[in-house]
Amino acid sequence: MKILLTGFDPFGGEQVNPALEAVKRVAVPDFELVKLTVPTVFEEAAQVVLDAIESHRPDAVVCVGQAGGRSQITPERVAINIIDARIPDNRGNQPKDCPAVKEGPAAYFSTLPIKDMVSAMETAGIPAAVSNTAGTFVCNYLMYRVLHALAVSGRQIPAGFIHVPYIPEQTGNRAEDVPSLPLDQIIRGLEAALYALPAGQ
Repeated sequence: MKILLTGFDPFGGEQVNPALEAVKRVAVPDFELVKLTVPTVFEEAAQVVLDAIESHRPDAVVCVGQAGGRSQITPERVAINIIDARIPDNRGNQPKDCPAVKEGPAAYFSTLPIKDMVSAMETAGIPAAVSNTAGTFVCNYLMYRVLHALAVSGRQIPAGFIHVPYIPEQTGNRAEDVPSLPLDQIIRGLEAALYALPAGQ
């Protein structure tokens, strides 16, 4: 089984993105992993991932991003057709109240086995939960664009998005108490989640 596994580069003034650091280190010997660094930039993010889908023809697509403030690894249930950027992306774009795809459907549900993924992570001792909001920034945008492209093309492969918390190195100098998860736990959580894909069971 070939899995396209993507992680965003750092954004919002951060020096590191735990999603990318974890993706770099994930090792699942039973699968062929195609790993991809994705720019935290509207349009570019989708183009990079859609190009990789066309060139690598994976059996599944798992995109990973950072969700600061969360304490669990959270597979996303749904992507909505809206961009409403609270902060600029890495090229200074900050679109508000516009669709990810003009005249696209209101939302797409993940086609990953999200509850099985959560169960697998919990069995591995990693805090995990299904999330019902991927936000309205580049993470949600990428999830929507990938699911839309697959739906339009008729390709029936599992695809979706997983958010991960900050790592402790990102929270030490913050005035407020912000949850985090050690990088090695994020890596083990993602590995367990990948084994929950149909070919890994």
